Amino acid sequence: MTQRLLIIIAALNMLIAVAAGAFGAHGLKTVLSPEMLAVWQTAASYQTSHALGLFGIALLLPRWPSVWLLRAAAAMLSGIVIFSGSLYLLAVTGLRWLGAITPIGGLALLLAWAMLAWAAYRDTGVE
Repeated sequence: MTQRLLIIIAALNMLIAVAAGAFGAHGLKTVLSPEMLAVWQTAASYQTSHALGLFGIALLLPRWPSVWLLRAAAAMLSGIVIFSGSLYLLAVTGLRWLGAITPIGGLALLLAWAMLAWAAYRDTGVE
């Protein structure tokens, strides 16, 4: 994954997150229960923060050309898709079993941050 591709992926995730947040606040406000609307907003919030994480990783790539940064980016993207995606689907479908998938995405997000920390630790040029 190149820096350019990662920036594109991060930007598209931000676009989706902002659109999803606005859609939830305006388009779904009268359709979803308050509980499911909160689930939708949680998905948008996590997608937003982790899309920013993807931007951060992309900006670090030229300084730290580490395989761990690339792994962190892949884990973060997977986590966004699984965590936020399962919550978006849960909110609009009401299928409770989707909630069992969400922690897998959360684990991928945690793993991504751990890999980013590991990349920083392993790079002896970072001060």
